[in-house]
Amino acid sequence: MNKNILVIEDEPDIRKNLEYNLGREGFKVFSVASLNDAEQKLQNNNDFSLLILDLMLPDGSGLDLCKKIKSDPKTENIPIIILTAKDDEVDKVVGFELGADDYVTKPFSVRELILRIKAVLKRGQKKEDLVEVERQFGDLIIDVESHEVYVNNNQIDLTALEFRLLRQLVDRRGRVQSRDQLLEDVWGYSVEVTTRTVDTHIKRLREKLGPMGKYVQTIRGVGYKFSRSPD
Repeated sequence: MNKNILVIEDEPDIRKNLEYNLGREGFKVFSVASLNDAEQKLQNNNDFSLLILDLMLPDGSGLDLCKKIKSDPKTENIPIIILTAKDDEVDKVVGFELGADDYVTKPFSVRELILRIKAVLKRGQKKEDLVEVERQFGDLIIDVESHEVYVNNNQIDLTALEFRLLRQLVDRRGRVQSRDQLLEDVWGYSVEVTTRTVDTHIKRLREKLGPMGKYVQTIRGVGYKFSRSPD
């Protein structure tokens, strides 16, 4: 069964390039050049497996559409990969905060983008094995079933990716995990993909965890680990 992908991009050459190369990979590709056309497409058909979204569109910012899609119960589960020339870290953080699943900057490698698309789609197909309902580490509580996290009894608002990253770190606490390992286990990326996504998410996760963020430790030249036990 073909996966339907909606490309929201105002540059004709990029649209044609993606239509051709994604089509060769077996995807059914639809493309539009504006936010308005994208919204109409989504209203008529929300059976898309993934969206590729440019941020700088003629009738507004793609971030607004990202927020709208992730706020609507009918479309919130559609993965979004942002594809843009904007490479500032603040734009990436905002994109991830609004629920984007990945962020690719132009100029980009079509081959790498396809790897990322397949990784995102693969993540969505995984069924998590909920062996434990709750994990506790000092003042940190992770409720696996409800996807809720608490620090000092205050609920912390994490994105789906941040939640998976935290679970991965806590479940393997005391063990150093390389960026490549985290990319493969949390994001589902091939080791052929190079990205600073891990660093961006670790930084944001520490900020959100507040006093518990200190337990997410950087091991220089290797990767990250979560402390074995609380102080």
